[in-house]
Amino acid sequence: MPTVSGLRMFTIKEHLQETPSIMTIRFKESLDALPGQFVMVWVPGVDEFPMSASYCGRHFGITYKIIGGGTKALTMKRVGEKIGIRGPYGNSFTVNSKRLLFVAGGAGAAPIGLLAEYAVGKKASVDLVLGARTSKEILFERRCANAGAKVHVSTDDGTKGFKGLATVLAREVLAKEDFDAVYACGPEMMIVDLLELTRPRRIPLQASLERLMKCGIGICDSCAIDGMHVCTDGPVFSDTVLRKFEDLGKTKLDAAGRRTSI
Repeated sequence: MPTVSGLRMFTIKEHLQETPSIMTIRFKESLDALPGQFVMVWVPGVDEFPMSASYCGRHFGITYKIIGGGTKALTMKRVGEKIGIRGPYGNSFTVNSKRLLFVAGGAGAAPIGLLAEYAVGKKASVDLVLGARTSKEILFERRCANAGAKVHVSTDDGTKGFKGLATVLAREVLAKEDFDAVYACGPEMMIVDLLELTRPRRIPLQASLERLMKCGIGICDSCAIDGMHVCTDGPVFSDTVLRKFEDLGKTKLDAAGRRTSI
């Protein structure tokens, strides 16, 4: 069962601009979370929304992409101010093998950076395909390299590393080396492509899904996918479960609960 805690007010220790559209907050307080777990972040008077843990333990941290009113309000929070945190929620990535390939797209690198540090600490050998739209949006490249991961960069516009999608670069890496397992976080279509890449190679895949979440505890049903909830059954799913999802890469629920195309 996931570890669950009530709302706590956390004090901002530092607020960093990682890329033009991605920021990190580190807190004075600690929180024990595992790679892949998430917290619900409450900006008083504005909104509450889910965020993956990007740092755990001492000076817990979250890393977020600026995409809406809630995250824009979060950017205005300064060192010394407080925001609410509840969690951690959900399950985590499980590291049991020694030769691993990680694939992260955009802000999906937030939990993958933490996972890289965790896996290398367990004596695993890690290759990381880190994808972004452009070179200025690459997240946690230095952090992952410093942890000991071998980083392969792809950018959609070719401004750094391989020109093209992260999944295309992942295919090239998989063709050159043998891996025991693949881990991923990023756009849902990236995960769909990785399922097809790993199937013929019989390599197990674990992937973190992102769906709209309002409660974080399986009540509101907004993150439902084929009878399961991303917040409580996930957000990390095995390839065995992912392949059963008929909605994966096709439809999702919007803020009003209407089914929409992805």
